Amino acid sequence: MKKVFALFLGLILLPLTANAVDYKEGTHYEIVKQTATAEPEVVEFFSFYCGHCFKFEPLMSAMKEKLPKDVTIKKNHVNFLGKEMGPQLTQAFAAAEMLQVDDKFSSLVFDQIHTQRKAINGEQDILAIFEKTGITQSEAKGALASFPVSGLASQMKRNTETFRISGVPAIIVNGKYKVNTGSVRSTEEFIALVDFLSKKTN
Repeated sequence: MKKVFALFLGLILLPLTANAVDYKEGTHYEIVKQTATAEPEVVEFFSFYCGHCFKFEPLMSAMKEKLPKDVTIKKNHVNFLGKEMGPQLTQAFAAAEMLQVDDKFSSLVFDQIHTQRKAINGEQDILAIFEKTGITQSEAKGALASFPVSGLASQMKRNTETFRISGVPAIIVNGKYKVNTGSVRSTEEFIALVDFLSKKTN
């Protein structure tokens, strides 16, 4: 796994070509649910405490640029890393999404944990990060305590359980296919595989 992610980060992003590989169930992807979503979507399950997820961010950004515009890309924070801070950061990420600062918030959290090597300990640290995104502490506290944010955080927890996610990063396409990241050899091939699955429903 480590070799795969190191390879992703070391490669120059090339144009998307989906016809280079004959993608096969059991090798390149697994079927994890029988029914696909009505519209194409990609969901990344991640944790701010996951070093691979931190290194995965540039790849996900590249994928957003390469995939067709009709493919919705979502992020789902998981609770099972970070002990008691795992659920708190799921709630915080849900609040950041609602406040439309999720990209800035994610970048700051990843940087603090993995680059600065500084712990995040409770709500005050989370509010301080929101301030850096331009959200006041009172706005952030209101969002964190709101019903919509709690509902979104609960949905992220349910999604993790529904797809039996036990390791991250994990990519689910169209609510049906789980990408086997160990089966691809390059950034180009990874994006092409996700593109292939986003067009697939059977």
